Amino acid sequence: MTPRSWLYVPGHRADRVAKALAAGADAVVVDLEDAVPPAQKATARETALRLASQGLHERSLWVRVNDPTGPWGEDDIDALAGLELTGLRVPRCEDPAVIREVATRAGLPLQLLLESAAGLARAAELATAHPLVAGLGLGEADLSADLRVTGDDGLAWARGWVVVAARAAGLPSPVQSVYTDVADLDGLRASTERAKANGFVGRSVVHPRQIPVVHEVFTPTSAEVAAARAVLSAAARAQEAGEVAVLDADGRFVDPAVVRRARLVHDLTEPSEPPSGGTS
Repeated sequence: MTPRSWLYVPGHRADRVAKALAAGADAVVVDLEDAVPPAQKATARETALRLASQGLHERSLWVRVNDPTGPWGEDDIDALAGLELTGLRVPRCEDPAVIREVATRAGLPLQLLLESAAGLARAAELATAHPLVAGLGLGEADLSADLRVTGDDGLAWARGWVVVAARAAGLPSPVQSVYTDVADLDGLRASTERAKANGFVGRSVVHPRQIPVVHEVFTPTSAEVAAARAVLSAAARAQEAGEVAVLDADGRFVDPAVVRRARLVHDLTEPSEPPSGGTS
């Protein structure tokens, strides 16, 4: 199933990590970066290593490493390389050459976070920097500061651009950045609905109470699921007949574009096998 929620948890807080794994998010992101004080970086890394070695996680397990060009990033990447993780989230991505080096050393799928004007400007290059690049996303707090944006609307074009860059490279739709006002669930819902309408699939969250709202927005309704199944059945019949387009049982025209949309609905509702061996 395509993850709808990605729950960040600070790696140095073992108590919170255990709760996060049981909180019901589709994916858990153990954070070694922003949420971890400098003195606790090694502790956070050990938490990620322990989780990877246990192999007990039943959902997608990602680790957000530190800036690969900074003082802790290289140690994070070398320690986690090739372990049983779904992948790494890499912050402050700007240089495709750095991403190629990280991918080669880590041997794991990478989600790249664009958090600066320089990174955003090279989004298309970063998306195709290495076959292990598995997705793009925005780090909106840092990006807003770098762009000197003073309101949420100022990031609308950046969100549109990262959607284009990801899809042009054949990557999954981007995951929307966190909504930091944990108490404002109505605001979270409105923001997440806009993200969905603008091409994002799934959202990062920072508290378990945000998970149900994100799941409600990104979970197709029963009517949408039934319609998608009908489209996929019609497409299968068309393929058997050597056709690329057909009318479904209700007389609606089904072509490849309609089929792609139906497959996304399917991927948001049908369970998949838990990832292993560093693949997703």
